[in-house]
Amino acid sequence: MSLRLSTLILPYLRWHEGGRSTWTRAEELGFHAGYTYDHLSWRTFRDGPWFGAVPTLTAAAAATGRMRLGTMVTSPNFRHPVTLAKELISLDDVSGGRITLGIGAGGTGFDATVLGQEPWSPRERADRLAEFVPLLDRLLTEDSVSSEGDFYSAHEARNLPGCVQRPRLPFAVAATGPRGLRLTARYGQAWVTTGDPSLFESGTPEQSVAALRGQIDKLGAACAELGRDVAEVDKILLTGFTPDRQRPLESVEAFVDFAGRHRDLGFTEIVLHWPIPDSDFAADEKVFEKIATEAPGLLA
Repeated sequence: MSLRLSTLILPYLRWHEGGRSTWTRAEELGFHAGYTYDHLSWRTFRDGPWFGAVPTLTAAAAATGRMRLGTMVTSPNFRHPVTLAKELISLDDVSGGRITLGIGAGGTGFDATVLGQEPWSPRERADRLAEFVPLLDRLLTEDSVSSEGDFYSAHEARNLPGCVQRPRLPFAVAATGPRGLRLTARYGQAWVTTGDPSLFESGTPEQSVAALRGQIDKLGAACAELGRDVAEVDKILLTGFTPDRQRPLESVEAFVDFAGRHRDLGFTEIVLHWPIPDSDFAADEKVFEKIATEAPGLLA
């Protein structure tokens, strides 16, 4: 099974002070896709520069020509399907059809309260995602949409000319619970996981692999319920949140071992955070570039 290698570039650099050059370098290194976080601020980066995902991806689309681009991931925390659809159609057009929408239920961080609301419970987040995704699917595939929901409505929302990618740009749904996995099975072209968060602090790599195997099995069951072949769904692992942390980036050999074990589970794409000094994503940039250029051939 082939394994694609992608990167995630945090939007913390000014475009003309390292932002643009990072995206173009990612394409030069041969990454399949370059993603960015869709947050208004994030963790330890909250008190420093942080730029919007859609403008960043628009600039990246203009600066690159081959690499796929996308969010990892967008959530309903501060998004509405109608306005998001318009931005995605525009972004897909600018990029020439290279956009993937990573989408999930979101969490309880800064994005959950920045608009003045109380954080939603896990059930409320799942409820909203269950309404958000089907409406967004319609908005990206139909010329005009009217819908009245419990959380999101649209009144004659016009969506011409639609996406460059047909019938719409792909959804990569981040989910581990039963409702999210059912959404993935019905609407997703890909599935995203970061692993089992309960194992991050004290788990082992072996326990993490077992947990990921269980998640893939549940995805397979959700697809089977709908009569869909789970092999049709790409499986994306966003690294940096398993017990391995950044250890796979210590050498090409360490990464190939890590990636091979996860490829054998059924993953089709592995996403590495672009190195950021003095952060949780610190890594040797020379080793990172060697992994990007050498590891795909060793994993073929």
